[in-house]
Amino acid sequence: MTLTPAPLFTDIYPGPDNGQAYWLKTSDAKQIRLGVWAAEQAKGTVLIFPGRTEYIEKYANAAAEFAARGLSCAAIDWRGQGLADRILDDPLIGHVDHFPDYQKDVAALIRSARSLNLPRPYFMVAHSMGGAIGLRAVMEGLSVQAAAFTAPMWGIHIAPHMRLPAKLLSSLMPKLNQGHRMPLGTTTTPYPLTAPFDDNMLTTDAEMYDMMRDQITAHPALQLGGPSYVWLREALAETQHLSQRAAPNLTSLTFVGTNERIVDVPRIHARMQGWKGGQLRIVEGAEHEVLMEVPEIRLPIFDEIAGMFLNTTTG
Repeated sequence: MTLTPAPLFTDIYPGPDNGQAYWLKTSDAKQIRLGVWAAEQAKGTVLIFPGRTEYIEKYANAAAEFAARGLSCAAIDWRGQGLADRILDDPLIGHVDHFPDYQKDVAALIRSARSLNLPRPYFMVAHSMGGAIGLRAVMEGLSVQAAAFTAPMWGIHIAPHMRLPAKLLSSLMPKLNQGHRMPLGTTTTPYPLTAPFDDNMLTTDAEMYDMMRDQITAHPALQLGGPSYVWLREALAETQHLSQRAAPNLTSLTFVGTNERIVDVPRIHARMQGWKGGQLRIVEGAEHEVLMEVPEIRLPIFDEIAGMFLNTTTG
């Protein structure tokens, strides 16, 4: 498999200095991007599944943390975000035609990891929307030895009075050829550029919040705003579908903050209660981005995830 070099922005919070990026082609001819950070004498590779709106560079710090613990990393730009092909004419609207399309991106990631001879075994860290993509992937046989989920999108937090309108409009608008439009209350401006740090829903770490702002300000091509009605329809259908399937036979850890306000926390509890070999960690004081929280929160999480991964290779 031939891999073409792709840009990797290292001017803002660069992470390990050996990072490389590549263009990948999916089975349906979408161009996506892969970022790789190799660790010396790595004991395996962490496959990072980012959340909605995210991009490879946002995980450079996570790659540095895993490298310090003896693990290489590979992260992906999903279709419709980062430097991957955008789906709509307006590139700032988050969109996917069908949620299982993301599995084609996963397949391209795995092919590329093998082509690059990334150290095995493979592990998975899946955040938010990536948690939904990753859960389906492991349910369908993705070859990872263990997985960690952070604030996984196994449901979307929607205020009770808005749940029925969200479901109805996300179904109706595509039928009216308006599925590319955005739900009321959303905007094409990325959240970190509109929300002040105080009481933001992502992190209590000011430096990490500045990183999010600085990266997308320096590189506007990475920016993404709110989702389309089609994305919302597909996400609601996917999370409902996943909730009805049995948990995979896989060692896992799931982390969710006590101040989580983006994903559906009861769905996370329900999933983990029925996951043999899975453990749930409630992270006191954390917002949505537990891997980008203040050091006293995030560093023990990296320790526990890496410890789980490495123990599965020796246990």
